[in-house]
Amino acid sequence: MNINLNRRFFLGLSVAGAAAAALAACSNTPVSNSVRVLPTDPAIADLEAGRPFTGVTVSQDLNAGAIRAAVAGKSVTTWGYNGNLVAPTIRAKAGDRLTVNLENGLDEATAIHWHGLALRNDQDGVQHVTQDPIAAGAGFAYDFRLPHPGTYWYHSHMDMQRERALYGAMIIEDPAEPLKYDKDWVIVLDDWMDGITGTPDEVLAELSQGMSMGGMDHSSMGSGSGGSSPGPTESAVPQMKHMLMGSRSDFLGGDAGDVSYPFHLFNGKAPEQAEIQAARAGDVIRLRIINAAGDTAYRVGIPGQKLVLTHTDGFPVKHQDVDAVVLGMGERIDALLTVREGYTPVLALPEGKIGQALGFISTGTGKQPLPAVLPNELDGTVVDGGQLKADPAVALAAKATDRTHELKLTGSMEKYDWGINGVRFDMAKPFEHPFELKAGERVEVKFINDTDMWHPMHLHGHTFQVGDGGARKDTVIVRPKQTVSVIFDADNPGQWLAHCHNAYHAEKGMMALFSYIK
Repeated sequence: MNINLNRRFFLGLSVAGAAAAALAACSNTPVSNSVRVLPTDPAIADLEAGRPFTGVTVSQDLNAGAIRAAVAGKSVTTWGYNGNLVAPTIRAKAGDRLTVNLENGLDEATAIHWHGLALRNDQDGVQHVTQDPIAAGAGFAYDFRLPHPGTYWYHSHMDMQRERALYGAMIIEDPAEPLKYDKDWVIVLDDWMDGITGTPDEVLAELSQGMSMGGMDHSSMGSGSGGSSPGPTESAVPQMKHMLMGSRSDFLGGDAGDVSYPFHLFNGKAPEQAEIQAARAGDVIRLRIINAAGDTAYRVGIPGQKLVLTHTDGFPVKHQDVDAVVLGMGERIDALLTVREGYTPVLALPEGKIGQALGFISTGTGKQPLPAVLPNELDGTVVDGGQLKADPAVALAAKATDRTHELKLTGSMEKYDWGINGVRFDMAKPFEHPFELKAGERVEVKFINDTDMWHPMHLHGHTFQVGDGGARKDTVIVRPKQTVSVIFDADNPGQWLAHCHNAYHAEKGMMALFSYIK
């Protein structure tokens, strides 16, 4: 059953009554007596009015629709924004107001989530939780302030739409930027199959059959050693077209992914059509790397040269020199690179899978290397964003924990029955199993991975701190049989999702609701 939690619905009832009515309409589950801070609560508008504001409004028009595009020289029909495979990069400054007029030219409903942003709850773009789905042929005006600088992105939050090209980068610049660099380069990575080997919905339908149909053991297939090596054999299960077998990564703790992709894209381009960033020798470039993939972690590095990591998920970290950095789906990393003479390849290797995404920095001298001659491994010092330490300027102050929630990540490839605490989240029943909290609390969340798969766990509307003094993030890798503890301050009232950012695991139900109550 689908419910329509629209503004008229919310405003026509008391806060408690709205939550009760939503629950009663959907199930026989006993209704909580908690009074929920719903997206139309005056506290949401009051908080927004109190956010810093420069007086500047940045506007962007977006049209979601079917497009024709070239992927690796092949013509495909897919979905994107403004008629292009690469959506507009939205740039603003911290404290600016952003208005985005979205027109839905698709033949189904859509919505936009502003990934990583601390924004007003009624603009978060989650269908039936923070806004109505935007019907085909209709529009919606997003309007909110941008309190924090950093590298972020936006994407559809409806069903499998993000697995097409309904996503784009968002850069919020710091008016008091302490980093020194000559230019920045926004890099969006994606795993791609739409229009080539099938559609995302066909992939989901196949995965949903699980592994039990053939009695096969997903974890025992293949002999890859993990890392970035192409060791796994990407063979299909008999009569299975899209499921990936034998994808292994020691770094991720075992199985690296579920889906076989023909291409890995770097700003919408396959390696043979690699994007080239012009620069001068000695220039310092800020790489803003965004993993928009559905099922692939990327190991990013420069063969033979160190990266200086400066930010993860928009927030500064203690600088660390590395040979490569691994980004889970939804994560962002900022890094500084000093340009050398000639062509410098920026490699993004799909962790535990075959292939590469690739771009070049060029000083206009030398010869551009062919993708096939570039290394297929990036070894040495390799970290992920969750292993970095927060810059003291953004580390959370010491404070006693007021509330702890345990989110056990459950499910298996056998039945493809992903969930949290054994429950599959139902978007039509968003208040059925909420994790409650109150404004002003220090909240601890323990992500307990009971599965044999790694999961990139994302929290809407907040940034948390990983462990004791770890990085400030909104998405963190949780490896198999691992517990990752994060803390955050409950300072953004409303109803917010926490979920796995593997598109297929989330769609099968690995989501939960964090519900502010009074």
